[in-house]
Amino acid sequence: MPDMQVQHYLKLSVVVALVTIALKMAAWHWTGSVSLFSDAMESLVNLAGALFGLGMVTIARRPPDEDHPFGHHKAEYFSSAFEGALILVAALGIAWTAIDRLRAPQPIQSLDIGLVLSLISTVINGVLASAMLKASREHRSIALEADARHLFTDVWTSVGVVIGLLGVRFTGWTWLDPLLALLVAMNILREAVHLMWRSTGGLMDQALSSEDQLAINRVLQRFAGPDLRFDHVATRMAGQRRYVDLHLHLPAPWTLGRAAALRGEVEQALMQALPGLRASIQLLPVNVETRFDEIECTPSAPLGGDATPNAPQP
Repeated sequence: MPDMQVQHYLKLSVVVALVTIALKMAAWHWTGSVSLFSDAMESLVNLAGALFGLGMVTIARRPPDEDHPFGHHKAEYFSSAFEGALILVAALGIAWTAIDRLRAPQPIQSLDIGLVLSLISTVINGVLASAMLKASREHRSIALEADARHLFTDVWTSVGVVIGLLGVRFTGWTWLDPLLALLVAMNILREAVHLMWRSTGGLMDQALSSEDQLAINRVLQRFAGPDLRFDHVATRMAGQRRYVDLHLHLPAPWTLGRAAALRGEVEQALMQALPGLRASIQLLPVNVETRFDEIECTPSAPLGGDATPNAPQP
């Protein structure tokens, strides 16, 4: 169900992108403003990003198969990286056009019509971006977050363009128009870097947020005691999925049935604290330790003491 809602928002983003492209291209046609042209180009990027994001979310929904036994959830990170690359190309194109116009400023015509059309598209994008960002946090979708943040960039770009064009109208300084387009290019370039960095972190199995890790710690502390402890707690994200791997140490005389029952209780408690969490718990006697020879890190205290997730013990 969450995946269906993410797809719904991305489909809505495609429709809105088509509407705003039409409005902004009309505004550029009426005025000849290079800053309005740059704003229209960014909406074209919105459309391409929404379409690619929709495709990646569809792939992410596929169940595990022989070639991808852990699923396809990381496909969303490709969407974020792709949209960041598109924004980067758009920024360079806008900057090139703006520099050319700075060399040969041109008068702006029918400014009132252009401003009205730009403001209408800004309001539409702002409403959708707010709803999408809220939904991205609820469903932990980086594809949806990337599209929402890009829409917000578009909103602030449009606001800046409108303010700048009002300045042109009241001062007659036509060079303000291409200068504003250059500022727009710098702003969306910053957003491109942010999106591409986020996607890189996800593809490299970034740990869960500090809030999520604290929630995991609180659950484990409830079960930890003199004869029970947890260590080697490691977390990671893969698209909308969250994972935790850990070791549960318990008394050696326990039967396998009793140990498995306890593990089931811990898993249920973790999933209640973080819905959708996938927990992998290895059972070990209290006097047995394992080593991860490929990992070099500082030892951490086991839970039963104070432990920090993602810091395995030797």
